[in-house]
Amino acid sequence: MAEEVKVAYVFPGQGSQAVGMGLDLYVHYASAKEVYDEVDSILGFSLSRLCFEGPESDLLQTINVQAAVLTTSIACLRAAQEATNNALPVPTFVAGHSLGEYTALIIAGVLSLSDAVRLVRERGRLMHEAGRRKHGGMLAIMGLDLPVVENICRSVGTTVSNINCPGQIVVSGAQENLDKARRLAQTKGARRTIPLKVSGAFHSPLMEPAIEGMKNAVAGFTFNKPAMPIISNVTAQQLTAVETIKEELVSQVVHCVKWQQSIEATIARGVTTFFEIGPGNVLAGLIKRISPGAQVFNVNSVESITEIANWRKG
Repeated sequence: MAEEVKVAYVFPGQGSQAVGMGLDLYVHYASAKEVYDEVDSILGFSLSRLCFEGPESDLLQTINVQAAVLTTSIACLRAAQEATNNALPVPTFVAGHSLGEYTALIIAGVLSLSDAVRLVRERGRLMHEAGRRKHGGMLAIMGLDLPVVENICRSVGTTVSNINCPGQIVVSGAQENLDKARRLAQTKGARRTIPLKVSGAFHSPLMEPAIEGMKNAVAGFTFNKPAMPIISNVTAQQLTAVETIKEELVSQVVHCVKWQQSIEATIARGVTTFFEIGPGNVLAGLIKRISPGAQVFNVNSVESITEIANWRKG
């Protein structure tokens, strides 16, 4: 691969999890096993068993799933590095979808794995508690343009919470308002509307009860200057300063994840190749919708890592 090719690593968020994720990597790669073992030790219980065996009801709990997806994503990367003898291309940028932004911070050297796991577990707890205090949910709307969805939100009192790719937008709000948004979206010609399995109206003002706790949590950890730029969820701009990163992590809880704009920002800066590192393949599909010409690799299994190792040799 020519050296001038620019690469971005992207990391998935909540919703990409599945019981069994990471098990093949744990068995086949010592580096992946080390990641899971370290996190089990940090948390004082077997998060790895929850990832590998479930039950799904426990894995889906917000306090568990965020740490589980982050841990699995790091295990995927470590396994790929082991399999390629550290010959993976170095990223020019890193980015993560919501929770995935914390994984990106580990790769950029901003947070240690230990601190990131503790912080996302607290984030999950705070978001779950906020959801209990201000009930709400999230609804994916397929097939409508952003201005149409924004008008729907204004009409029914919901908020755009994820701009994932052209024609895929998520809105958050109180359940009765989401029901109105779903019906209105259908009348406007939405292809599909899908309620998301989450415990609150994430990335919306209904998460406001989590803000003070997030500020306190972020203040309790050591942040380092990033070794590479991180693309912000909130602004789709480069994050290069520690204080800006801390502000991002608090702000992100109540603001929209601008994933489409984040990917467009990396492409505008010359990125042509993306590695989605972590469980599932949601981001790969979104990137292909945003930029059909982009080259996208998944790093989520022994099979996918073997393909990448062979690609590197080729």
